[in-house]
Amino acid sequence: MSDVFRTPDENFSALPDFPFDPHYHELREELRVHYLDEGPRGAPTVLMMHGEPSWCYLYRKIIPPVVRAGYRVVAPDLIGFGRSDKPTNKAVFTYAGHVAWMREWLEALDLTNVILACQDWGSLIGLRLLAEMPERFAGVVLSNGGLPEGQDPPAAFAAWRLFAKTSPVFPIGGLIQRATTTELSEAEVAAYDAPFPTRGSKAAARVFPALVPLGENEAVPDQQAAWKVLEQFDKPFTCAFSDGDPITKGGERTFKDRVPGARHDMHRTLKGGHFIQEDDPEGFVSAILDTAQAAGCKPA
Repeated sequence: MSDVFRTPDENFSALPDFPFDPHYHELREELRVHYLDEGPRGAPTVLMMHGEPSWCYLYRKIIPPVVRAGYRVVAPDLIGFGRSDKPTNKAVFTYAGHVAWMREWLEALDLTNVILACQDWGSLIGLRLLAEMPERFAGVVLSNGGLPEGQDPPAAFAAWRLFAKTSPVFPIGGLIQRATTTELSEAEVAAYDAPFPTRGSKAAARVFPALVPLGENEAVPDQQAAWKVLEQFDKPFTCAFSDGDPITKGGERTFKDRVPGARHDMHRTLKGGHFIQEDDPEGFVSAILDTAQAAGCKPA
């Protein structure tokens, strides 16, 4: 694929609290997916999927305690984010295309017995992967995300979509900071900025809000098909939404009502804003470990 930006390795040389080795897989379209792979390979896998406009750095506080508990953790960067390749033409990016890219990657790693931990676009893509391959998944932990199918966008999201489309500047690290209640250090803000040193490298981050199927959207039929699978999914499905996210507040009700595996008492409300991995990592880890145990995923 032409017009692809690959962030130089030196941009990632001094990230705070991020001691993880990079791993790569090249897709058929010659796009390189970056992912973290920590913990024992024979253990049940926790698949941690980031959202917009973050990258797998978001999970740096979550990965170590889950690995210490005996699980394997795999955390990819979506195409267009982090250390993964970044097409600079916004027209390249579609919702279905992202699902296809990540499905190809997941099948190449042959991940099974997976607990999906997801938030924001991590849920939009992760839950579609589950719907296409439910046999690979043993459970789900969902925070501050969803699987919309054409509903009217909340006012806060409509404002975010307009900003992403029209703002002359798009400061990734600053946007993460504004969506958390935790005060990030300058080095942490810079770490979120690190993958995106050029205007073209931010193409995916800019276009993603427009791809969310709120309102009329070509992805709505695919979402409806995915929901038919979720409405039969009876493995543990835990909602761990935050108490301070204006965009997704109340979104857990849909999953509790429609997903058989969500009919349990493990749901919890975490403390913080949109990026709960920064604000309440302990609460998110607890939800992951409780769900894995309920799913019968025995740690190594």
